[in-house]
Amino acid sequence: MAPVTLFFGTFVDLPRLRSGRKHELSINHGVLWVSASTGRIEGFDWSVDSEEELQSFVRKNGWVDVQIVRSREDQNEFFFPGFIDTHIHASQYPNSGLFGSSTLLDWLESYTFPLESSMSRLSKARAAYDSVISRTLANGTTCASYFATIHVPATNLLATLCHTRGQRALIGRVCMDNPSFCPEYYRDESAQSSISATEETISHIHALDPESKLVKPIVTPRFAPTCSPTALASLGALAASHTPPLHIQTHISENTSECALVHSLFPEYPSYAAVYDAHSLLTPRTILAHAVHLTREEKELIASRKAKISHCPASNSALGSGIAQVRDLIDKGITIGLGTDVSGGYSPSILEAVRQACLVSRLLRHTTSNVSEGADGEEDEGREILSVEEALYLATRGGAAVVDMDGELGGFEVGIFWDVQMIRLGPTTASAGTAAVSASTAGSGSETQSVVDIFGWESWTERVHKWVWSGDDRNVRRVWVRGALVHSIDDDGDNSSEKGLFGLAADGMRQDWVRWALGGVGVGALGLILGGRVRRV
Repeated sequence: MAPVTLFFGTFVDLPRLRSGRKHELSINHGVLWVSASTGRIEGFDWSVDSEEELQSFVRKNGWVDVQIVRSREDQNEFFFPGFIDTHIHASQYPNSGLFGSSTLLDWLESYTFPLESSMSRLSKARAAYDSVISRTLANGTTCASYFATIHVPATNLLATLCHTRGQRALIGRVCMDNPSFCPEYYRDESAQSSISATEETISHIHALDPESKLVKPIVTPRFAPTCSPTALASLGALAASHTPPLHIQTHISENTSECALVHSLFPEYPSYAAVYDAHSLLTPRTILAHAVHLTREEKELIASRKAKISHCPASNSALGSGIAQVRDLIDKGITIGLGTDVSGGYSPSILEAVRQACLVSRLLRHTTSNVSEGADGEEDEGREILSVEEALYLATRGGAAVVDMDGELGGFEVGIFWDVQMIRLGPTTASAGTAAVSASTAGSGSETQSVVDIFGWESWTERVHKWVWSGDDRNVRRVWVRGALVHSIDDDGDNSSEKGLFGLAADGMRQDWVRWALGGVGVGALGLILGGRVRRV
């Protein structure tokens, strides 16, 4: 086989932000090639814009048996970087959408702890974890930072399933040993048992994926109230004992009652963030979820420690927790990504988190304590609003930085892993002002049932905006991680559905015919043989 896979069509991503510039979509049309062995992007050529030029490009490179995947212009398809969910509770997925009128602390007691405790049954854990992996992949999530439960076998199962299914993941066994907060039926027996159980999971993950190509362990104190000071300190030391240090994930300042609880449990510390810092849990590899009610001093401390924040707007709204001051956090130099926070968040879709991040930012102006300041320190009304482009950046490159893979995920530069989704918006509506139902809404089983209507006069930027505001998992045609296809809504749902050389379907007989023709008559002659049969797909 050829050493690369070619991807041909339209590519949309968010470039790294240059100083003083606003986030803008980068939209390119051409060909990009990915190493079959490493799954990394090896090159691109945005000057290749036709089928004839593509044929010439393949001949020039001497690729004899090459697989070509096309985004179809007639279907308004484009390649977009995979989403990175920086905060999600895999074990809570069965409770998605179930939170009633509760707020954080009573929601944990009424909904969350009972469900998580039941994951000691591996059959139930498998059902939940299989489902959440399938659903997140179907929504374009190529990397997720998962909270599991306190159970070692179930947590190890989650890691194994992610590795088998090909989803990039950080897997954390939840640590919670504080008897004054954790229910008797769901807690670690002691700080030492919490550490020992965590070490078991770390060992399992390192044995499963020694080179950490897909799955990594992450130290996971649930949040300060669930852990004794001994457990917190031991977890910080455990993370630091590895080379490189292990990732850490936890929650911070999600809810005002939670903040008050932390103050009552740890009165010797000036703030919630200071509790983590005192126990060596505030590091450059720490992911702090929510961060809704941080003080100015806490923001400065987090920035100085280079810890990262997962913004979870859907969950914050669903549980009535508040609105995170994302612009202010960014201004202070803190790295931000997006999280679904299933099941406090009702949806496993990062695209929904993108929408919610934009929407809740528009409400900050109506609060008394969330006015953003400009570079000169003066109040700057409206600066707090996140654009679609900024939110998409948080969902891709921002998330990559949060999971410490900046420069490895989130874009289309050479050397970045091909963790990508192909988006299909569907064909252009028949004619302006006509209520005709297109194939995108009434097509065959192989068609995406898109709810996004494209009329033909929209720019590519406008089409992407329509996808953000109206799209869902039905638009996610295919998903790749490290160059491997891990999700497809094609009829056959595997690599054989991808298009082969010069538009021929890369299945059985026709793929074999292409190989024979290339070997027997050469690429140049094959171009003559194909002649008028070449089609754009």
